[in-house]
Amino acid sequence: VQLVESGGGSVQAGGSLRLSCAASAYTVSNSCMGWFRQAPGKEREGVAIISSLFTTTYAGSVKGRFIISKDNAKNTLYLQMNSLKPEDSAMYYCAAGAGPSGLGGCLARLWSGMDYWGKGTLVTISS
Repeated sequence: VQLVESGGGSVQAGGSLRLSCAASAYTVSNSCMGWFRQAPGKEREGVAIISSLFTTTYAGSVKGRFIISKDNAKNTLYLQMNSLKPEDSAMYYCAAGAGPSGLGGCLARLWSGMDYWGKGTLVTISS
């Protein structure tokens, strides 16, 4: 399984970025996937999760500003980030679960984590 993130960069507060995650040897359509982030000196935290049936859940800190989505035909996961804040600065990781999971189990992975991980893409927000 290979997950390759792209789309990170440096923007000013209030701006937007769209992250992409291209999956190989992994089927996005029937899987639980998500985005996580880790800022320097802080623990990794879940940002957003999307189930096989497109049900989503978000961390409270990003709810209303970030949107997770996927394109099954392109086998790609996305994270649209709007109204960015300096505290959103972090390395963002695409992640995926191994094997099938029920809806509850998938959404709970926002806190419990995933099985497969990308190498990350850096997001820096300046004030």
